[in-house]
Amino acid sequence: MSIHRATPRPKTPAATAALLLALTGAASLTLTVPAHAATAVQQAESAALTGGAVAQNEHAGYTGTGYVGGYTDTNKGRASLTTSVSSAYAGAGTVTVRYANGTGSAKTLTLTTGTTARQITLPATSGWTSWSTLDVPVTFTQGANTLTLAFTSNDSGNVNIDSLTATTPDTPASTDPSVTEAETATLTGGAVVEREHAGYTGSGYVGGYTDTNKGRASLTTSVSSAYAGAGTVTVRYANGTGSAKTLTLTTGTTARQITLPATSGWTSWSTLDVPVTFTQGANTLTLAFTSNDSGNVNIDHLKATTPTAPGGEPAGPGAALPYTSYEAEAGTFKGSAVGPDRTYLSVASEASGRRAVKLTQTGDYVEVRLTKAANAITLRYSLPDSSDGRGIDATLSAYADGKALPDLRLTSRYAWVYGAYPYTNNPGEGQAHRFFDDTRIALGQTLPAGTVLRLQKDAGDTAAFYTLDLVEAEEVTAPATLPSGYVSATDLGVTPGGQDVTAALNNALNTARNQGKGLFLPAGTYRISDHINLSGVKLRGAGVWHTVLRGTGLKGGLFGQGGTSTVENLMIDGENTVRDDAGGHAAIEGDFGSNSVIRNVWIQHTKVGLWISSPTNGLKATDLRIRNTFADGVNLHGAVRNTVVSNSSIRGTGDDALAMWSDGAAVTGSAFRNNTVQLPILANGAAVYGGSNNSVENNLISDTVVAGAGITVSTRFGEPFTGTTTVSGNLLRRTGSMEVNWNSKLGALWVYADRYDITQPVVLTNNTIEDSTHSGLLLSWQKTISDLRVDGLTIDKTGLHGIEGNVAGSGSFANTRISATAGTPLNVTGGFTIRRGNGNSGW
Repeated sequence: MSIHRATPRPKTPAATAALLLALTGAASLTLTVPAHAATAVQQAESAALTGGAVAQNEHAGYTGTGYVGGYTDTNKGRASLTTSVSSAYAGAGTVTVRYANGTGSAKTLTLTTGTTARQITLPATSGWTSWSTLDVPVTFTQGANTLTLAFTSNDSGNVNIDSLTATTPDTPASTDPSVTEAETATLTGGAVVEREHAGYTGSGYVGGYTDTNKGRASLTTSVSSAYAGAGTVTVRYANGTGSAKTLTLTTGTTARQITLPATSGWTSWSTLDVPVTFTQGANTLTLAFTSNDSGNVNIDHLKATTPTAPGGEPAGPGAALPYTSYEAEAGTFKGSAVGPDRTYLSVASEASGRRAVKLTQTGDYVEVRLTKAANAITLRYSLPDSSDGRGIDATLSAYADGKALPDLRLTSRYAWVYGAYPYTNNPGEGQAHRFFDDTRIALGQTLPAGTVLRLQKDAGDTAAFYTLDLVEAEEVTAPATLPSGYVSATDLGVTPGGQDVTAALNNALNTARNQGKGLFLPAGTYRISDHINLSGVKLRGAGVWHTVLRGTGLKGGLFGQGGTSTVENLMIDGENTVRDDAGGHAAIEGDFGSNSVIRNVWIQHTKVGLWISSPTNGLKATDLRIRNTFADGVNLHGAVRNTVVSNSSIRGTGDDALAMWSDGAAVTGSAFRNNTVQLPILANGAAVYGGSNNSVENNLISDTVVAGAGITVSTRFGEPFTGTTTVSGNLLRRTGSMEVNWNSKLGALWVYADRYDITQPVVLTNNTIEDSTHSGLLLSWQKTISDLRVDGLTIDKTGLHGIEGNVAGSGSFANTRISATAGTPLNVTGGFTIRRGNGNSGW
């Protein structure tokens, strides 16, 4: 449950667009679904015409009954034509504009598809009876798409329009975010989008690798890898020449000639796996017909499989994190043990593993022995609140092998809320919770492995008590310096310190973008009091331990305004002390256009971590640390597409840690993958509310507190489901909780048909549930779940049933193993039919 009240072969050429592909190393998948794009010609004179645009037939050579003129200077800012195109599927396609431009110079108009506007340039033709075409890449939604071709105040107009031909996808868009359809890459040297030969995926394939374009034709895309190491690029191609042909694949600075064996014809597609070495971060991939190659093949798509852990070794569920975590209760301590207890409003219920250590007397301590060298630590702790609810500040002493380290500075101002949702800072309202916060310190020295780290309440540490949950220790590198292609913010008037740099930072970002550069924020703390606007710009800090954007009150965060942006290597630290959905800012929110990247960002004390809005497409968010937000950790809101959140740590959120919310429109083709989620204080570890072809994969989720499951697939909020929803490879520990408003016990894995039936496939594969607070798998409530597919589910130890439900419908279960349940292993009512496959046990 989530409350969701936060705000967040070769003939027809085509124009191209760059696609940024973020990968997380999923197992290789070859797509073999036959496809052929659908085309529809819209005669311009049949469109709705406004602002002086008129049907004419003065100049010969048009198709249909005429063409549209009136795009003249007199009608600048007004003239437009509007038509509608229906697409069977959402995905990439093209609009081909047939036009005449006898002015002698290139002219522009603006093509709007849905809510996405793009200025197009129409080169001059040899006269007004000479007609040409321009292919414009667009992204279609499923169903009706409104197309408008307008002479805006920013255009030069003065062209005639004969027709618009829409080529829409005839198969669903790939739900595998590691696949780049070749037709969406950047094409040069005669490489073009084609659709002559069937069997491709997406909306076309790339041809033009012909002898005429030898030494020139290429496609280029970008791949983001969380780690450096070995991987593969799988090339799907057709080669009907009858003999093997070659192209050259370049990854970064490494070029490799690849040999593509003949296929049985041009509609026969095959794949070739190419070993490559990825660097951490962005990797540019180019597939070129060089002068040393034989070319003459068609390319359908590229799939990249990147390393999922340092050194390229596969990782299990959860994120590969840069720190080592030490539980306080697992160390040596003098003090009192807290927990275990999962009762809502108890301190232990909000502690990792539901245990902690409380220090109350001078000399009380917790000791842990470091297993890896570290020069920085983060402590998760709880202090008392003040009587007025504003919190207190206190120190805590630290020692390494008995030698004093700098004191840790702690506060309770960002902890402790009271009363009913959405909670207040008034202790008089009772029902206290949200006890814990984090503090961090760079030690100024490296502690070798084997060091005994002691955290101790000394006489000068004046808080009445210190409840210590866990310590994270890591080695932090020195601050990064100005990278190539960036301008320093300090050279543009942005300096760290106590002053408000909101306006200066916005100005500096605009200046950097206009210079074709990114903006670098050197080490320091930068105070902001409002949105920092991002529109096609790169913002990079010196590292998450070194560059901090510090909010003011409820305000201050990064706001996406379209375009392709990169945000990386910094912290956003807010000053929120209570949830204020109307007044508060998210750390990062808005429209991030196409193929943006958010990487290596630490977020804390904000309303929301990431609130990503439509029409964001292809965003890759990775290596995040999100801590102690007052609402969601990450929310993909509305028509967000092909977005992946991966290899991140999310802890202590005030609502869903990870959510896809199809609010008014479907979240599509997106994934939460290889994340570690701990202790959402309210709601779910991960939630999918409606949408199409989304997945939750290989996450480690633990210790949900109240009103939520480890993972939920639900129609409580948002639009009904379309397509397939996949929950795969996740490990859920001590998850599920009470919904205190309903007096209902929620399962670790929860499929919830609430406002709507769930009639589309929900696929649960290879998930493990350990020590569920209540039932392992819960199906609810009194509606229909008609296509549940469960394979490889392990449920080991529950506080209630193994599988519980009260629904109509049916589901198939194979390789489902249940053990150590407090209640009956199976308790399903409501007429739900279970189809048993092989490999089940314990129920």
